[in-house]
Amino acid sequence: MCGIVGYIGKQKAAPVILEGLKRLEYRGYDSAGVATLVDGRFELAKKAGRVEGLILSTPAQRLPGTTGIGHTRWATHGGVTDANAHPHLSSDGRMALIHNGVIENYASLKKFLVGKGYTFKSETDTEVLCNLIAYHYQKEPATSEGSRFMESVRKSLRHVDGTYGIAVMCTDCPAEIIAARKGSPLILGVGDGEYMLASDVSAIISRTQNVVYLKDGEMAHLTAGNFAITTLGAEDVSPVFDTVTWRVEDAELNGYAHFMEKEIFEQPDALENSMRGRFAEDGSTAQFGGLNLTAVDFRQIDRVHLLACGSAWHSCLVAEYLIERFARVPVDVDYASEFRYRNTPLGRNTLFFTISQSGETIDTLAALREAKRKGYKVLAVSNVVGSTIAREADGGVYQHVGPEIGVASTKAFTSQLLLGAMLALYIGRMRDMSFSDGSAYVQALKGVPNLVRQTLLLAPQLKAVARRYAHFHDFLFLGRLSLFPIALEGALKLKEISYIHAEGYPAAEMKHGPIALISEQCPSVFLVPSGEMFHKVVSSMQEIKARKGPVIAIAAEGCDLPAGLADEVVRIPECHEAVLPIIATIPVQLLSYYIAAELGRDVDKPRNLAKSVTVE
Repeated sequence: MCGIVGYIGKQKAAPVILEGLKRLEYRGYDSAGVATLVDGRFELAKKAGRVEGLILSTPAQRLPGTTGIGHTRWATHGGVTDANAHPHLSSDGRMALIHNGVIENYASLKKFLVGKGYTFKSETDTEVLCNLIAYHYQKEPATSEGSRFMESVRKSLRHVDGTYGIAVMCTDCPAEIIAARKGSPLILGVGDGEYMLASDVSAIISRTQNVVYLKDGEMAHLTAGNFAITTLGAEDVSPVFDTVTWRVEDAELNGYAHFMEKEIFEQPDALENSMRGRFAEDGSTAQFGGLNLTAVDFRQIDRVHLLACGSAWHSCLVAEYLIERFARVPVDVDYASEFRYRNTPLGRNTLFFTISQSGETIDTLAALREAKRKGYKVLAVSNVVGSTIAREADGGVYQHVGPEIGVASTKAFTSQLLLGAMLALYIGRMRDMSFSDGSAYVQALKGVPNLVRQTLLLAPQLKAVARRYAHFHDFLFLGRLSLFPIALEGALKLKEISYIHAEGYPAAEMKHGPIALISEQCPSVFLVPSGEMFHKVVSSMQEIKARKGPVIAIAAEGCDLPAGLADEVVRIPECHEAVLPIIATIPVQLLSYYIAAELGRDVDKPRNLAKSVTVE
């Protein structure tokens, strides 16, 4: 959500920044802009719409200079207009600022600044912060310009309530950028004779793999030849360097039409990477190196509490079922955005897990901090090494699926399902799961990549189904037990990339209201399990057919569906119940993708959505 890119070096800044902004498009945005600093003045270009539109409307010679900042905006305060796009300039022309986050007390600050003679061209909270820095800069004693600049930013941020990741330039400091973060990610890239700032490593990976992740409450002062990190309290911070392990090629389409399509078909390899090295030598259980809890600690747990948002929340619902089923430990699942504001009674031996692909989801981060504030151990599942959630958790598990560019989560989601199943095994084997049951469970997990490869062979069939059903305006997705969360995920996928209204329900809940929606114009997608729930789900399907509702069945090969009950039958491989949710996810991903593609939607950048939600 929103993107930041900054550059100081020997090359022209604008082309580097625009390339970085293109790589941040997947995060979701509605406008873009660039400012460079040359000969004591700002050269500014910004425009509502895509980065490509900004590039086409702004000749390169308009933006000279080797110091600059750029931004992709996802609107919070004020509409989608050129004036509201970043960067913003202070009314005295001295400061240029880009900002991710929300300044909660911007209205009172704006009133104060208007009284001091500052004027405003936009509706944004960001322009308020820009003018506030200019105000403190004007008041600051005339020491060295760099020190004066730094102190003006520091003093301004002490008056700010809310979240921010910012990068600021000053006309009096021609080769300097100041950056700061609180609740919104910022990364410093250290290159060969150049420095970059970004909100996501994908923006800078083509130029450097050496990065420093800024922490909340830290500021970075970049010059042409060096950088320094301090706290808001002006204490020096020794930088910790990390190396980004994935390559720029990992974020390329490589012949696929969309990143979502590419990432769907990357899932067998991604799942192999998620489980690699995570099984015990005796083949009876999972093992995790970063949980930082002993077997004795796990034996003392009497409840697990899972916190997440969006697709990650759906993965938690599956983990709830599996942990209770195989480890016999009660599990609670909360939306992270709700947990922080509830006064939930919690047992003393509760273990928390937060799930976030990006590791920067603001609601999940806030929930993690709330749980830790109450004295609980919090572990994390994340895909991004060095992310804020990964750093602040007491331990955790990295997904290792590589960059996920498409806004709609695919390979990160199935990896979360896999790791949830592995956690159920891990805890279960510490309690009452037998060696033989654990061994069978491990073999099922190891077989997942090949089962996914088999399921991906259904793509042509699902593409044909998508063509037949793309004109419908309402869908229902229905499942039981561990497949109910997959129904929720299927409905979410269809909604977010095709803009078709869809809802997910437990199949048995149809009779309690949703059946009123059934008509010939409302298809129902059923996730059909084998075993004890098979006949229950078939009964629900018959209720739909009796009311002339179209039925699409996603069923295991061994399910003996009555002839004519489903209009479309998609057969997935038979598998262990612990991995069934993973395998059942593949067809709903493909169905949603092909429907969206058939409708000509912008699959990787659906309207109004952001990949990483970093504002409340």
